[in-house]
Amino acid sequence: MPTHPLPPLSLYIHIPWCIKKCPYCDFNSHTAGSNIPEQAYLNTLLKDLDQDLKYVQGRAIKSIFIGGGTPSLFSPQGFAFLLTAINDKLELLPNAEITLEANPGAVEQQSFSGFLTAGINRLSIGVQSFSNQKLHSLGRIHSAAEATKAMVSAKKAGFKQINLDLMFGLPEQNLAEALNDLQQAVDLGPQHISWYQLTLEPNTVFYNTPPPLPDDEGIEDMQTKGLEFLSRHGYQRYEVSAYATDNNVSKHNLNYWRFGDYIGIGAGAHSKITQPIQGAKGENFAIERYWKTRMPADYLSLDKGFLAGSHLIPADELPLEFMMNALRLSKGFKPDLFAQHTGRKLSCIAKNLEQARLKGLLIQSDSTIKATELGYRYLNDLLQLFM
Repeated sequence: MPTHPLPPLSLYIHIPWCIKKCPYCDFNSHTAGSNIPEQAYLNTLLKDLDQDLKYVQGRAIKSIFIGGGTPSLFSPQGFAFLLTAINDKLELLPNAEITLEANPGAVEQQSFSGFLTAGINRLSIGVQSFSNQKLHSLGRIHSAAEATKAMVSAKKAGFKQINLDLMFGLPEQNLAEALNDLQQAVDLGPQHISWYQLTLEPNTVFYNTPPPLPDDEGIEDMQTKGLEFLSRHGYQRYEVSAYATDNNVSKHNLNYWRFGDYIGIGAGAHSKITQPIQGAKGENFAIERYWKTRMPADYLSLDKGFLAGSHLIPADELPLEFMMNALRLSKGFKPDLFAQHTGRKLSCIAKNLEQARLKGLLIQSDSTIKATELGYRYLNDLLQLFM
């Protein structure tokens, strides 16, 4: 057994279907046909989870995130069935955060009350923009009015924790349009806003046929003015693209950024697990990443053996893996967290830390290691120092 507690554990559930694949999306999502095999997929998820129960190692689940695709295409009854079964197999902390990604389609809004009754206590609504023109350019199927209605419906249903997803740097977007999106989001009063730049990812339509995007100066202006706007309205930045009021942070995403463990079930889902070992060099644990069969039809055909691949992270790569996550947090991390989650002493990156400090990119004290304002602005440059 390890000489210190294992990291906290979360559960990720992937629902791979959506109504229409967006041209910027690089997630494992697939256009739904006329009949999504909901119950068959839910049954397969539970078989998948059974294969991974050995990785729980006595830990309670601190959060569940149901992502996609568009998970809200599934019925409230389906999620009630799934969460009941998960509760039978796993221990959930009393205050476990259970998030569902939802799109602002009119049909889905009718299900919000049912999702809450099923045990989901947090919604993440994929708005992306409140401009009909920009939504069209992004290939989104909802309108600005439907986006607003979705938020109103979620609050009326009783959700107390709601995140709105927004993007900036959209095709031909200017500063006024970007700030208008933020204004409309803030006016709706979500507890959390995820606001991130549109990027052109490989294997997407936009990557192969790029739309006309704002230039670097325009992007920087949007980000600077947007940060100021969100701060003035009570949304504190706690991660590169995450903003919350009154500390309404995402527990699930915090676990990722603090290098916690997570089990991923569903087509193409990824996992990170800390496993106790007795290594030749005295190591007492190893960290493994593994992922599941990607195509929904292939995944559904399995009764076991869902694993598609795995990778044991070499010990000398763990510091960078940790820093790539932890330095995304505006408050950084406590120094002892490094040893707890990598199994290595902080002294192994002492030279890297000093180099970052001398460049004005990092602050280190007995209680905190975090990026400076300059380091946070040029985070990739800071992370390069740990490679």
